[in-house]
Amino acid sequence: MIRIENLVKRVTTSEGELVILKGISLAVKTAETVAIVGASGSGKSTLLGLMAGLDSASSGDVILNGNRLAALDEEQRAVLRGQLVGFVFQSFQLLPSLTALENVMLPIELKNDRNAREKANQLLTRVGLGERCHHYPNQLSGGEQQRVAIARAFASEARILFADEPTGNLDSATGARVIDLLFSLNKEYATTLVLVTHDERLARQCHRTIRLVAGEVVSDEINAAAVLVAEGSVHA
Repeated sequence: MIRIENLVKRVTTSEGELVILKGISLAVKTAETVAIVGASGSGKSTLLGLMAGLDSASSGDVILNGNRLAALDEEQRAVLRGQLVGFVFQSFQLLPSLTALENVMLPIELKNDRNAREKANQLLTRVGLGERCHHYPNQLSGGEQQRVAIARAFASEARILFADEPTGNLDSATGARVIDLLFSLNKEYATTLVLVTHDERLARQCHRTIRLVAGEVVSDEINAAAVLVAEGSVHA
């Protein structure tokens, strides 16, 4: 589903050129869950943004479902994102002028689906917010806003879901509930999930953990327990 080939990202600063990513290559299978971990400044969020087509690499390439991002202009990348990709951000990124229901309806309406309201209502009920659907983001708690963001991400029926520190603004108990919900929906929809996190417990729930240090992959490990749980759910 995702292949990265010798990905490099450089930026120019007042102190000269800074290399954020140094020739990263890796692959992610369909329906796999992958955690990207590392210290602040290791390049995690930069890598995620490049994988999602939100930014352009200095060299190398990202291939999403057979589509080479380097061969696409910004408009073409935006179309591809709309077809393939969903996002969950640390800061929720809900539109403040829209209700929870309207935020979730938006990606469905962009696909000209006449059942947008019904589908959005079903997803909000699924994440436990059926009775809060007409509230605006500023009327919701952080955990509720993140649940709306997760419902919106799955509403797009994306084949790839990127999550950047999805529990970063939540307390541990709320974060744990949000993560349980994220993984539950991910199994239900068979989505490919790539997330950036500082939370090692969250990382262990993914099939693989990729660790970055100073813009380089220093380990890429299978989480055997998570794989066994996933295989058990498939065979059940």
